[in-house]
Amino acid sequence: MQNLAPPRALLFDWDNTLVDSWLAIHHALEATFVHFGHRPWTLEEVRQRVRASARDAFPAIFKDRAREATALFYDIFERDHLTRLTACSGAETLLRELTASDLYLAVVSNKTGRYLRAEAKQLGWDGLFEGIVGATDAPRDKPAPDPVLLALAPGGIPAGPEVWFVGDTDIDMLCAVNSGCSGVLLRPEPPTEQEFGEARPVAHVADLAALGALVTASRTRNIDPPKPR
Repeated sequence: MQNLAPPRALLFDWDNTLVDSWLAIHHALEATFVHFGHRPWTLEEVRQRVRASARDAFPAIFKDRAREATALFYDIFERDHLTRLTACSGAETLLRELTASDLYLAVVSNKTGRYLRAEAKQLGWDGLFEGIVGATDAPRDKPAPDPVLLALAPGGIPAGPEVWFVGDTDIDMLCAVNSGCSGVLLRPEPPTEQEFGEARPVAHVADLAALGALVTASRTRNIDPPKPR
């Protein structure tokens, strides 16, 4: 496993990385599943299963009614996602600290772009990112490299090891690999030996405070950055 390069840019996943909007996602999915005669997922199932964008995931679930299901899901989601939105612990503090440095910050999410940007504005974070890229903003969504390139374009920064992709799921780590960036897994549990296959993260941090410490350590080289166990 190669060492983690000091970052020039940080790309953040959104849901379960910087914010918690699972209640809104679960509510909209539950109503959509029931409408189309599917067993609704529990909140825990939603947390575990929701990875891809609706345009990538819904055709497998709803078949020839995917477009209709997508429209219903977003109609329900749009009604209350801002009222159910909360920031993850330590997110705003870390983002403002990073913004005060010379690091380039952007968001790459599989949440539809206009909802993503509305949520960033609701939290007062829209000015903290150079790019906020969501599903359907690029020709392809995560794990394709397209949204990464779009998010980096305003800064003229090429994708590479000095770009950290910070996220909590396998699709985030695969997107990092596909775009040539360094995947940083952010979740309490470290990755298991075989969990990510060829998309194994370069580093793991348990929370946002640990991520901030890792950024500082990597840039100052006071200590060797931690690697996944």
